Amino acid sequence: MSSQPTLSSPGSGDLELGGVASGLSVLDRFLPVWIGAAMLLGIGLGRLVPGLNRTLDHVQVAGTSLPIAIGLLVMMYPVLAKVRYGEIDRVAADRTLVLPSLALNWIVGPAVMFALAWLFLPDLPAYRTGLILVGLARCIAMVLIWNDLACGDDTAAAVLVAINSVFQMVAYAALGYFYLEVLPRWLGLSTTSVHVSVWAIARSVLIFLGIPLAAGWATRTIGERRRGRAWYEQRFLPRIGPMALYGLLFTIVLLFAFQGNAITHQPLDVARIALPLLCYFAIMWTGSFALGMSLRLGYPRTATLAFTAAGNNFELAIAVAIGTYGIASGQALAGVVGPLIEVPALVALVYVSLWARRHFYAPRELTS
Repeated sequence: MSSQPTLSSPGSGDLELGGVASGLSVLDRFLPVWIGAAMLLGIGLGRLVPGLNRTLDHVQVAGTSLPIAIGLLVMMYPVLAKVRYGEIDRVAADRTLVLPSLALNWIVGPAVMFALAWLFLPDLPAYRTGLILVGLARCIAMVLIWNDLACGDDTAAAVLVAINSVFQMVAYAALGYFYLEVLPRWLGLSTTSVHVSVWAIARSVLIFLGIPLAAGWATRTIGERRRGRAWYEQRFLPRIGPMALYGLLFTIVLLFAFQGNAITHQPLDVARIALPLLCYFAIMWTGSFALGMSLRLGYPRTATLAFTAAGNNFELAIAVAIGTYGIASGQALAGVVGPLIEVPALVALVYVSLWARRHFYAPRELTS
């Protein structure tokens, strides 16, 4: 029997003071294998099926392929159905969590990606610009999955994602101008330009966060009202929980099918883009987790702080890169490499987080 929490059912991995879930399902034990297989399957489909990317992109929702949009919505719904919406006011008022998260997401994260992009890609301006666009796009989707797998605080994650969504609509275009034109000029570096539609960002946020958020709230409200909280959390949530990972795997297959040719035909370029991304995820997650520990946030909120700071909204970054520079551009390729590196990196960090929970936290800190 394993002492790890079960990952396939969001919520079932929450620690009790006396112990954890009794065992892991096959999906849980081999999660990295399934994700790796989904990536390879997607790349293979992109190479072997002519015109697949055009077919996937034929119908779009907010600039995203309809099948990918469906996968994202299915992926996010079970996690948002788990949130205890009655506790949101308490979490939003918690300055020890919200203020560090805002600083990490909107000051530290973009600055770290800017520095790494210039350090690793000084001679490749298109890829460098693509990475900077990724660094500015704070995660509003998959971070909920990583946080849930790591047994973080789902309510806190939902609040921080909502706050990031608002900031994203307001600040993305301005920060793009600052990091691509103003700051390089101040530092004597070459500049580039990007034109981002605030409405396009808002539309993406409203669809990919608003729809599953509304569905999750309605499900919990109706479920608790008719059957009670105990039934809802102990019977209903475990039933819909696996949908999140099935949606994740489906989305990964489609994302990599969409850009399989670009990835396999330019392996050296992918490797160069991957290096700063790996450094970024390691720096942001480790620094944020250490900050959470120093602030004594307790394990769930520390994990939430770390994953919300480390994740990025690659869907938005890809959409901006394609809309501004074209689908065949280096900027777009850099955006596509984002999930290629982020998915396995953050899955690995889920396991690091669970290891840290066992080794660094007393029982009373695991639910605080």
